[in-house]
Amino acid sequence: MLTRTTLTLLLALTVSGAAAQSAAQGATRLTLAEAVSRALTSGVDVTTARANLQKAQANLKSVRADPTSVITTLTPAEQDVALQTATLEGTRLNVVQAVVTQYLTAYETAERVTLNAAQVALDERSLTIARARLAARVATALDVSRAQNSLNTNRQELQSARDGLPVQEAGLARLLNLPAGTNLTLAAPPAPPRLGASLATLQSGLNTRLPTLVQAANGAGLAALQVRLADNDYTPARTLQDARVAAQNAQRSLDDASRAALTTVRDAYRTAQDAQERVALARESQANAQTSLTQAQARLRAGTAAAVDVQQAQVQAQQAAFSVTQAVNGVWRALSGLGAASGVDVTGLAR
Repeated sequence: MLTRTTLTLLLALTVSGAAAQSAAQGATRLTLAEAVSRALTSGVDVTTARANLQKAQANLKSVRADPTSVITTLTPAEQDVALQTATLEGTRLNVVQAVVTQYLTAYETAERVTLNAAQVALDERSLTIARARLAARVATALDVSRAQNSLNTNRQELQSARDGLPVQEAGLARLLNLPAGTNLTLAAPPAPPRLGASLATLQSGLNTRLPTLVQAANGAGLAALQVRLADNDYTPARTLQDARVAAQNAQRSLDDASRAALTTVRDAYRTAQDAQERVALARESQANAQTSLTQAQARLRAGTAAAVDVQQAQVQAQQAAFSVTQAVNGVWRALSGLGAASGVDVTGLAR
């Protein structure tokens, strides 16, 4: 016969096993490419844009099949297809940028938790040493207070990172259209591609790629059509004059939007170039930090350094490695921003 203690133990094991199984089933492992692919496949924004394009295509097909359709009906239908096509591609690139940003933010926060935990451990050791030095009268109360303040600050940063991580993962889950409460495990982002396209290439053809410019071009084209239709002997002169004014205004709006877009692409391109250069600088700092760690370990073996010196060098090496991660992620962010600005995928993720 099973005793009450045995039954209690079996029940606890059963509950624990069920909870572990549930947690495992709820965990979703993702790479950056997988996250972007999921958002592009099942995300709400892309799905809506795709449906709008299909609706516009169906309408154009219907208009073309109608023998009574006139040019003032056909032209807007054709323009709507062009606009919805650009909107779909623009939405895809905006989604890439949003997912890249949210993914990297969550990943960096998880890495920051590890780094802050190491810093807290170092601060705790430093506080212990400061107290021992105070007891030996080779340090002051101010030294202990400073060590305590540093520990308190880094403990708060660690807690903030731990608290923020679930929020950031939840935001990513929403972008990917995953169920609420999905437990995400994010892989380290891969090395970003080099920026191969030239600035001139990315600035060329913006009027056919960016939804705002396509819409402005549609307006200018439709206004120019109204001028042609009014330029005859049977249309009042005032109608033609109004059409010409409207066409001039529409063209000015298109020109202004085009100049703004060119500037945006240029700035985004420079940002991407700068981000790539920062990676090399961060890696140099990491190499220096690793050298310092190796030297500290050698001094410890030689008896000319304390264990806390090695621990401090280890934390500094971790900080340098985290800076490299941030620099690499900065390239991904810059590339995704350049893609959204130019209408051309330069990340290789929008497939």
